[in-house]
Amino acid sequence: MPVARVPLLALHLEKVNAIVPAHLSPNEPTQEPVDAVPVMDRWVRRVLVGIALMLVAVFATAIWLNPYDASGAPRRMETHLQLGLPPCTFRLMTGVPCPSCGMTTSFALLLHGDIANSLRANAVGTLLAVFCLALIPWSLACVVFKRFFLIVSLDRALTWIVVVFIVLLLTRWFVVLGWAWCSGTKL
Repeated sequence: MPVARVPLLALHLEKVNAIVPAHLSPNEPTQEPVDAVPVMDRWVRRVLVGIALMLVAVFATAIWLNPYDASGAPRRMETHLQLGLPPCTFRLMTGVPCPSCGMTTSFALLLHGDIANSLRANAVGTLLAVFCLALIPWSLACVVFKRFFLIVSLDRALTWIVVVFIVLLLTRWFVVLGWAWCSGTKL
C-alpha cells in the first residue's frame, strides 16, 4: 500500500520573523512580576481579626460556664440556660431535642478538658469547637501574611464548611433519634 506524502510548507528563509518583546531602554523602570496570589484587602483582614476576637469571646464564655450539675455529673444539654437564654423551643414543642441541642454543653465540656463527655453531649459540637479553635490562629496568620492559607476560594471553602457541618449535625440527630426509638429510651 503506498504511503501518502504530505507536502511540506516552504519557509521563507531569507526573511525570518519572530515575536519578541521590545528591548527596555535604560530609562524605563523594570516591572515587578505580578503576585500569583492577590494580597488580601484591608477590610477582609479586619473581618478576620473580628472573627478571631469573637471566637476568643465564645471560648471564654464556654470556660466560664459550668457544664456539670449540682451532683458533679456532666450535663448533656441546657448549659445555655446559665446565659439567660430560653429553653429549646423545638424540644418544648415536640419533646424531642433539636439537632443542635447539647452544642453549648459540648463546647463547655471540651474547654473543661472533658473530651469524652463533650462527645456524648454533641459530637458535632465538639468537632465545631475544635474547628473554631483552629480557626483563630489561621485567621491571625492570614492577617499577618495578607493571604489565605490552605484555601483557594473563600466562598467555596465557607460553602463546603457550612454544608459539611449541617450534614454532620443532621446525621448525628437522626442517629440519636433512631437510637432512642430502637432502645425505647425517652429523650
